Amino acid sequence: MTGNEARVQAVQQIISRTPIGCSAPSSLEEIWATNVFDLSKMQACLPKSVFKSIKKTITTGEKLDPSIAETVATAMRDWAISKGALYYAHVFYPMTNLTAEKHDGFISPQGEGKVISEFSGKLLVQGEPDGSSFPNGGIRDTFEARGYTAWDVTSPAYIMETENGSTLCIPTVFVSWTGEALDKKVPLLRSIDAMDEAAERVLKLLGHTDIARVNSSCGAEQEYFLVDSNFAYQRPDLVLAGRTLFGKAPAKGQQFDDHYFGAIPERVQVFMQDVETQLYKLGIPAKTRHNEVAPGQFEIAPVFEAANVASDHQQLIMTTLKATAKKHGFMCLLHEKPFAGINGSGKHVNWSVGNPTQGNLLDPGDSPHENAQFLVFCGAVIRGVHKYGPLMRAVIANASNDHRLGANEAPPAIMSVYLGSQLEEVFEQIKNGSVADSKKKGVMDLGVAVLPSLTKDAGDRNRTSPFAFTGNRFEFRAVGSSQSVAGPLIALNTMLADSLTWVGDRLEAELAKGLELSDAILTVLKEIMEKHSVVIFGGNGYSEEWHKMAVEERGLKNLPTTADALPWLKDESISQLFKNTGVLTPIELESRFEVYAEQYIMSIDVEAKVVVDVAKTMIYPAAISYLSELADTSAKLGNMGISLDKSIAETVAGLANDLVASADKLEAAIAKEDFDSTEEHMQYCAGTLRPMMDEVRGFADALEGLVADSAWPLPTYQEMLFIK
Repeated sequence: MTGNEARVQAVQQIISRTPIGCSAPSSLEEIWATNVFDLSKMQACLPKSVFKSIKKTITTGEKLDPSIAETVATAMRDWAISKGALYYAHVFYPMTNLTAEKHDGFISPQGEGKVISEFSGKLLVQGEPDGSSFPNGGIRDTFEARGYTAWDVTSPAYIMETENGSTLCIPTVFVSWTGEALDKKVPLLRSIDAMDEAAERVLKLLGHTDIARVNSSCGAEQEYFLVDSNFAYQRPDLVLAGRTLFGKAPAKGQQFDDHYFGAIPERVQVFMQDVETQLYKLGIPAKTRHNEVAPGQFEIAPVFEAANVASDHQQLIMTTLKATAKKHGFMCLLHEKPFAGINGSGKHVNWSVGNPTQGNLLDPGDSPHENAQFLVFCGAVIRGVHKYGPLMRAVIANASNDHRLGANEAPPAIMSVYLGSQLEEVFEQIKNGSVADSKKKGVMDLGVAVLPSLTKDAGDRNRTSPFAFTGNRFEFRAVGSSQSVAGPLIALNTMLADSLTWVGDRLEAELAKGLELSDAILTVLKEIMEKHSVVIFGGNGYSEEWHKMAVEERGLKNLPTTADALPWLKDESISQLFKNTGVLTPIELESRFEVYAEQYIMSIDVEAKVVVDVAKTMIYPAAISYLSELADTSAKLGNMGISLDKSIAETVAGLANDLVASADKLEAAIAKEDFDSTEEHMQYCAGTLRPMMDEVRGFADALEGLVADSAWPLPTYQEMLFIK
C-alpha cells in the first residue's frame, strides 16, 4: 500500500468508524476517590492509634512512626485485593519527566502447592529497583546498581485500573545506595520543608503564634493535541520524536479564532468524559475542559492541591490522557510544539503558599497596601525571581519547550514578574518610602438592564509574562506541556525559602535597632524594591523593545535555548541556594545538569536522524515518482502535439536535489563526536543541527506544495488537525 493509499484508507476509517459508547457518568459522590486509599478509608480500617499517628505525619510533616507500617500494609493489601488487585507497584518519578513503576505480586508460596497473599510493612516501606538503569548524571557507575524506593505517606496509595487488571500503586521516593536523590520527589519534599521552616520564622516575627505547617499549592493547566491514530502512526516523526518534523501549513489554521472555547467535537468529548471518570476515581479534581486555540488542541485543568500530591496527580493525568487516547483511536501529543506555525502547548503552573491557620499567604485582600503579611511574602517572591531567574529558565528547559518559548502562545525566555497595575502601584509607593493607598475593584455596567453588573478586578492579566500574579497566586506560564511540575515547584519553593530567610534576618536586624514592626517591614520591603524591582514588568513581553530593555538596561538574562539555560545549574549562586536550603547537594545538582543536558542532546539527535530518514526514504522517492509521472504524461501529450509547461517539473527536480544535498549535510553533521564539553555539544545541537534540520524541512515543505496530493506519502496538517 502506498503512502497516499494509506491516507485515503485512514480518512475512510475515521468517517465510517462506530463511535465508542458513552454511558451516563455516575454521580460524583459515587465514584469520587473510590480507588484511593485516603484518610477516610484508613480511618475505617485502621486502629485508632495507628490512624492518629499516620494522619499526624501527613498533616504536620512529622517523621513516620515505623512501628505502624505492618498494620497499615495489612489494611492496604486487604483493601487492594477487595478492589481486584493481585499486584502492587512502587511508583516513582526519575529524572526523565516520566513515571516509573516496579510491579510485584502479593503472592507468597507456602509449600505443598499452596500460596497466600502477603504484603508486609517492610515491603510497603522499602523497595529495590535497579538504580543503574535510570539516568543518574554520574552519581553512580553502571556496575553500581543498587537503588531504593521509600514509601511517601503524604501522597495516598491508589488502584490503577486497566482492561488487563488492577494494581495497587504506592507513591515512593527513589534514592541511590549512597543516599542521593535519583528522582523529583525527594527534592520537592525537601523544598517544602525548607519553605515551611523559613515561612514559620517570618510569620512569628509578624506576630503569629498559632502557625500550622506551610505548604505550597499547585494547579496545573494541561494542554494537549489529539490526532487520529490512523494518521499518527503513518508519521515516523510523531511516533519517534513526538512532533511533526515536516509539514506544509494548511490554508486554514487558527487565524479565525474559531476553535478556542468552541463546541467540543462529540468524539473528543466522549474521550474527555472517559478521562475525567478515571481521574475522579483517583481523587484528582479535574475541573475544567475546553478547546484550546489551535485546531485539534484541548485543555484539562484540576483545582489546587498540595504541591507534592499535585505533582503526583499531574503525572497521572499525563499517563491517563495517553492511555485513554489509544482506546478512543487517538494519539495524545504532549509535545510543546507538535505542529509548526500554530499554537503550542504549555502547562501553566498556578502556585501559591499557605496553611490552615494563616490562610493563603499570597492573598492581597481588598486592601493590599494594608496587608503586611501579603506584602512580605509577595516581596520575597519578587526578590527570588530577580536573584534566580536563570534557575527558573533552566527548570523549564528542554528541546521541545525551546520551540514554544517566545512564540505568540508563550512568554519569552526572559524571566520577569507581572503584578498588575494595583500591586505595581503599591510596591512603587513602598520603593518611595511609604504606602498609603491602593486601587479598588470596580464595577462594570454592561448597559443592558437584564444583565448583571460585573465586578472588575483592580488589575488586568498579562499573557506575555512568564510569571504573572493572578489574584491570589502566581502563574508560571513558561512550563512546558510534557514536563513534570516537580522541577518548577522545587525551584519556586527553594527560591522563596531563601528569600524568606533573608527577610527574617533583615527583620530581626531592624527590630533589634528598636524599630516598630510596621517600620521594620517597610524598611525591608523598600530594600527589596530598590535592589530587585527591575524584574517587575507589565508591558508586552513579545516586543523587541522589552528584550532590549530587559538585557541592556535591567541586566536580566535572555536565555533562548536549553543550551543557554541548563549551564546555569552549575552556577555557584544556584549551587549555594540549594546547598544552604538543604534541597539538593552539589553532587545531586550536578547530576541534574548532566541528565537534562544528555536528554537535550539525545532529543536533537533523534530528531535529526528522523529528518534524514524521512527525507531520503519517503519524501525524495515521492518527488522522483511524481517527476516520472510528469515525464510520462508530457511524453504522451507530446506525441499528441500538446506541450506542457515544464516549470513545475524543473522546480520539483531542483527542490528534490536540494533536499537530498541538505539531508546529506545534516547526516554528516550528526556524526560529529569530538566535543570538549557537554556545554559545547549542546550549543552544537542548538546552533548547528537545528538550523540544518530546518533547512531540510524547508525544501520538503516546498515540495509538499508542488507534488500531487495523490503522491504525497505523509498525512498532512490539514488531515491531522481537522479530521476527528
